[in-house]
Amino acid sequence: MLSHVIIGINNVEECIEFYDAVLKTLGHERRWRDENGAGYGKHDELGINTFWIGKPRDANPATVGNGSNVALLAPDRKSVDLFYQTALEYGGTDEGRPGIRAEAHDNFYAAYVRDPDGNKILAVCHQS
Repeated sequence: MLSHVIIGINNVEECIEFYDAVLKTLGHERRWRDENGAGYGKHDELGINTFWIGKPRDANPATVGNGSNVALLAPDRKSVDLFYQTALEYGGTDEGRPGIRAEAHDNFYAAYVRDPDGNKILAVCHQS
C-alpha cells in the first residue's frame, strides 16, 4: 500500500545516528545520505518501500504531527525489544514499553518511542 514514508527532522547528524542504530535492529541499513537527511531501504532507482528522514524542503523547522506515528515491522518480538533498548540508548524517549497491545489484536507486540526530534515511531511484530 505504501511507496515510502518521510519524517521531518531538524538535527540531521543526531537523527541519522539514531536511525542508523535503531533501524539496524529491524534489519534495515542506510542507503542514501546528503546534507539534509538520509534514506533507508532497498537500493534501487525508484525508492519504493523506503523510509526517509530529512529537513523540510520549504526550509521551515520540522514539526511533530500530533496523533501520528510510523509503525515499522519487526521480524520477531526480540527485535522489538532490541529496537526499544537501542532507541533509548541513542537519544530516543519512551512512549510505550515493549508488550502486547490486545486492543489491536492478540499478537500485536509493539514498542513506541520518540526520535531525538520528537517523531513517534514504533516497532511491531504481529506473530506470537
